[in-house]
Amino acid sequence: MSFPLLTAAAALPALGAIATAAVPAGRRTAAKWLALLVSLGTLVLAAVIAVRFEPGGERYQLTESHAWIKDFGVRYELGVDGIAVALIALTAVLIPFVILAGWHDADPSPTSGGEAPAETKNYRWRPTQGFFALILMVEAMVILSFEATDVFLFYILFEAMLIPMYFLIGGFGDRAHAGSDEHAAAQRSYAAVKFLLYNLAGGLIMLAAVIGLYVVAGNFSLTEIAAARADGTLEMATNTERLLFLGFFFAFAVKAPLWPLHTWLPNAMGESTAPVAVLITAVVDKVGTFAMLRFCLGLFPEASAWATPVILALALVSIVYGALLAVGQRDIKRLVAYASISHFGFIVMGIFAMTTQGQTGSTLYMVNHGISTAALMLVAGFLISRRGSRLIADYGGVQKVAPVLAGTFLIGGLATLSLPGLAPFVSEFLVLVGTFARYPVVGVIATLGIVLAALYTLVLYQRTMTGPVKEEVRTLPDLRLRELAVVTPLIALLIFLGVYPKPLTDIVNPAVEYTMSDVQQKDPRPEVEAAK
Repeated sequence: MSFPLLTAAAALPALGAIATAAVPAGRRTAAKWLALLVSLGTLVLAAVIAVRFEPGGERYQLTESHAWIKDFGVRYELGVDGIAVALIALTAVLIPFVILAGWHDADPSPTSGGEAPAETKNYRWRPTQGFFALILMVEAMVILSFEATDVFLFYILFEAMLIPMYFLIGGFGDRAHAGSDEHAAAQRSYAAVKFLLYNLAGGLIMLAAVIGLYVVAGNFSLTEIAAARADGTLEMATNTERLLFLGFFFAFAVKAPLWPLHTWLPNAMGESTAPVAVLITAVVDKVGTFAMLRFCLGLFPEASAWATPVILALALVSIVYGALLAVGQRDIKRLVAYASISHFGFIVMGIFAMTTQGQTGSTLYMVNHGISTAALMLVAGFLISRRGSRLIADYGGVQKVAPVLAGTFLIGGLATLSLPGLAPFVSEFLVLVGTFARYPVVGVIATLGIVLAALYTLVLYQRTMTGPVKEEVRTLPDLRLRELAVVTPLIALLIFLGVYPKPLTDIVNPAVEYTMSDVQQKDPRPEVEAAK
């Protein structure tokens, strides 16, 4: 039996979470280092998966299949295509930076600037251990969800990851909160409950669709169902397929998040610590858009084509609406949240443009948005921890007292507006080209999101980093060594993938071709008038 590489990539952070939670109360530093080492080990396994994966080979590789619940045909079935490999790599790359950035976020009674106080012998409970254990548990579930090719197994993971995220949002909220501690706790609780209820509602509707799929297909295997549909041995009535599609899509649209199911995200990101906010939008939310490609298009091709006009309209609203609200935000973290809603609109638009360029761009967008949002949000978190405020109006002239912090903040912002030369530009360009090829009006309207992105990003930088130095920011320290270790590799990735995206496109393109084959679509030929 070959080594179960996919299982190992998810098992390592899961076991690491248990070990981190078990670290004694007085050994907070040991728990942090253990979590960091586990995340780095997971990164090594993700790199091995990427190296072992053959882009020109079978659609699903490194497969594992074992009986799980025999009476219901449920199997522990794993496999990765190029899209999954790219997102597993994204997750494994970001988690060590999330851990480093949140090094002091769960320490009791932190001193100013986010540094930890002296160790306390009588400290009986272990929030630090719990914080990092929950992060590792989320990583394990997200990686396994990218690997799952059994629909029921995917559903279990899709729902289970809500539990650690609920505690990360509600139990470890942002300390830079206006108002009393009681008010801050109430806001965190509200955000966590809203996150849970929205996603549980989507999950329950998806559960009904999963059961319906089993009744129709007789099993939960994605590969078997797709093969049976391809060779004609499994036929779904049109109305049945459309209802099942809607059940799956609704859950994924909540997770994505797509307008009008997005309202939980600004609350969740605003009340979370910056690392947890990155975990939400750069890692967990990608499960929703990934699942649209793997399950909606793979299982329900006719229904996907049927729903495309409405989904493109929703994506356009997300793009413009999210960007407009970002322009008007006074809170830095909520601005990034609404910007992410706009970006997810681009991702969904590219998926349902039903073109090779659109879907390749969407996959790259998932990766590049994760890196750019992580860079911007983590630097913003470092800034907020110094000043103790999330309000844009409380800043001004930061670039004069902390030039490195301001410079990294600017690069993260420029990546967010998809500046040429940085990674998001490539993905956004491909999404727009792919959409315009089939739906030119949609592509033209979507470009408004680019204009608005430039507006909210540059205005944010101008109001916080330039102008007269406000008295409250005169003593702000610049980035420390640990913080530089978080930000520098992310910026390097943004530049590298902006200049040379070929390593990603080589992995992703064959998987996109399979997806296009699932929906029986071909790229439209450009209409070029013949030379006379």
